[in-house]
Amino acid sequence: MTCGSGFCGRAFSCASACGPRPGRCCISAAPYRGISCYRGLSGGFGSHSVCGAFRSGSCGRSFGYRSGGVCGPTPPCITSVSVNESLLTPLNLEIDPNAQCVKHEEKEQIKCLNSKFAAFIDKGGFLEQQNKLLETKWQFYQNRKCCESNVEPLFEGYIETLRREAECVEADSGRLAAELNHAQEAMEGYKKRYEEEVSLRATAENEFVALKKASSRDMGGRAMWIPEGHTVLEG
Repeated sequence: MTCGSGFCGRAFSCASACGPRPGRCCISAAPYRGISCYRGLSGGFGSHSVCGAFRSGSCGRSFGYRSGGVCGPTPPCITSVSVNESLLTPLNLEIDPNAQCVKHEEKEQIKCLNSKFAAFIDKGGFLEQQNKLLETKWQFYQNRKCCESNVEPLFEGYIETLRREAECVEADSGRLAAELNHAQEAMEGYKKRYEEEVSLRATAENEFVALKKASSRDMGGRAMWIPEGHTVLEG
């Protein structure tokens, strides 16, 4: 610690200083020896009090061991202390034991409401975007010029195509009818021929049966004549 103009001193070992009246000196015991004055001198003070305001002509001496400070007589500084007795009485806070639970529930409800409010805000923004999109589409449909459709020529061309197809079908129907008649006539001819063939077969079968009978009779007659011829030859 340093003090005053032109005064350089060593480190003080005291923690407080008291200012003496003018014309008085202060003697203190310190672990350092030496004499210190206000101007141009240096010294170490070892007591808990430093007396004097370092005026011109004031000086202090220090001895080898600390033996306390000597100051001039000062009037005692005792001030009266007043106590407010109302502060000593215990406070009745009337704390509800369920208040913590209620506060926790209120915090949770506030969080839930905040989340719902944020969800409503997001939904509102989405609906607003959808509304703008629909408005844009509506304006586009209103401002779009309706071009005249060429439906009638298309229908006429389609009808003409159907007429040509109908004519072709009619022509094919006539050709198919002629083919059907020809096929029916051929079928009738084949049917007659089949009936004739069936009748000829029946006739042929009858003739075959008659011939078979006749041949069997002839064979029986020849069998009878052969033994008689043998007997004649032997006789």
